Amino acid sequence: MHCCVRLFPLTPPCSQSKMAAGENNSRPPCLGFSNPGPLGNVQPSNSAHSAAATNGASGGATGGAQSGARRTNPQPGPGGVESAGATVGAPPNAQNCTQQAAVQGAAVAATAAGGIATSATNMTATATSNASSAVTPATHSSLSSPPAAAAVLVYREPVYNWQATKSTVKERFAFLFNNEVLSDVHFLVGKGMGVQRIPAHRFVLAVGSAVFDAMFNGGMATTSTEIELPDVEPAAFLALLKFLYSDEVQIGPETVMTTLYTAKKYAVPALEAHCVEFLKKNLRADNAFMLLTQARLFDEPQLASLCLENIDKNTGDALAAEGFTDIDLDTLVAVLERDTLGVREVRLFGAAVRWAEAEAQRQQLQPTPENKRRVLGKALALIRFPLMTIEEFAAGPAQSGILTDREVVSLFLHFTVNPKPRVEFIDRPRCCLRGKECSITRFGQVESRWGYSGTSDRIRFSVNRRIFVVGFGLYGSIHGPTDYQVNIQIIHTDSNTVLGQNDTGFSCDGSANTFRVMFKEPVEILPNVNYTACATLKGPDSHYGTKGMRKVTHESSATGTKTCFTFCYAAGNNNGTSVEDGQLPEVIFYT
Repeated sequence: MHCCVRLFPLTPPCSQSKMAAGENNSRPPCLGFSNPGPLGNVQPSNSAHSAAATNGASGGATGGAQSGARRTNPQPGPGGVESAGATVGAPPNAQNCTQQAAVQGAAVAATAAGGIATSATNMTATATSNASSAVTPATHSSLSSPPAAAAVLVYREPVYNWQATKSTVKERFAFLFNNEVLSDVHFLVGKGMGVQRIPAHRFVLAVGSAVFDAMFNGGMATTSTEIELPDVEPAAFLALLKFLYSDEVQIGPETVMTTLYTAKKYAVPALEAHCVEFLKKNLRADNAFMLLTQARLFDEPQLASLCLENIDKNTGDALAAEGFTDIDLDTLVAVLERDTLGVREVRLFGAAVRWAEAEAQRQQLQPTPENKRRVLGKALALIRFPLMTIEEFAAGPAQSGILTDREVVSLFLHFTVNPKPRVEFIDRPRCCLRGKECSITRFGQVESRWGYSGTSDRIRFSVNRRIFVVGFGLYGSIHGPTDYQVNIQIIHTDSNTVLGQNDTGFSCDGSANTFRVMFKEPVEILPNVNYTACATLKGPDSHYGTKGMRKVTHESSATGTKTCFTFCYAAGNNNGTSVEDGQLPEVIFYT
């Protein structure tokens, strides 16, 4: 006997929208997932089983009543399980309501068919059996377990059709950043208690990084869905992902170095460039040494060069910064090798001693003079002790215990006797100026025999723009190769203040050329101010210049800038040098 029965399921209050499979493709508002999945931003760990159970219950009830389950518009649910669109991912209460409706509907149908008890019983049994058999073990156990066990799943409203709200590819990929939606890999970033589990998408990472491409698609590609990154900071890794997903740069003072490391590790040069640019904009004297160390570590020559330039211009402030004592020996050596540091050598020695004390502590050594010398190593030979005055050397390095007795004696001899003995330390002056060295010559001809009796040769001068004088060119002996002892000075004429001086010596070859004698530090010359250049030589008769010029102009070949010198006679204790003839033929300067 065949009965034609139409079922009217008892729909629970939470499912007032049409829930019969195939009647409506719309999703009911009460559907949700605990963890992100393809259709929502959250999806429970057993969401695939829940979807299967729901489909089975709905299909079983309908099949028992209509002698054939009908599924309309199937779509993939969370975890790849195919489900009828109306009941995908229903919460447990919705599943129970669906099964209850199927059973009750079968009983009502039996009554409407004329009270045939046997048929009604069979239909009820069939509906119940079909619903039960479609439930996977995990779902079946959860249905039969106490309510407290089912409460571990937290359901939230899914982000359904999120793609429609994003008008560009960039917006859609940015939405996936740090999002479980469609994620197929997780990274355990950091170590210890600071580990963070970060979701990602292999395709996006492989598109943005050759390292990730090799990791997921290369010959030795990983198949793991969880990858540990203990050497990367979570904030830096998130900054990397943010850039790969959206081209947005999220770096700050606290994360820029770790982000630079991460960008280099995963070969993302565009993010590296942003990090370096951020560091350039925030480079200061008090962090120059710290950034220099990092730039050398990460092989960033451009950043390292900028740090060194900053140290050249602000050497005193950079040496006084706390970060200076934290640098490594190689960085210290790289700085001490420079000819362009703008600081007196005695201060450089004091800074090196401070660094040695900190390094001895790091190596768990007592800060004795012997241990300081030991940790300084090759850096000690780069300190230019001959550039100090004898007073500076006697008050500092000579009493430090870092130098050997032999080194102290040889340096004292260098300061006091002529000809000066060779020393083991560099005596080349440092110049803190950038650009090209310039010079002017004020004589048109060279003659012989200019004698010396202990009196200074002097000439007054002024310039039309700010310059830095670094030395003079002087004439040498007419009797062949000879050594001279010389003291050079620049004096502010109006105040008679000595602005720069050097008590040194030079060797000549007997030619009529000029020979360079340099100041220990550049001397700033301001425009339209009178200065006096002085040179006191001790040695045999020398060449001298004639046909002198009152005005001499130097024009820069690069910029066309003109520097005009005006010379005039310096009255007083003068060995005879004037505008027309004498010594001091050349001025060496930077603009």
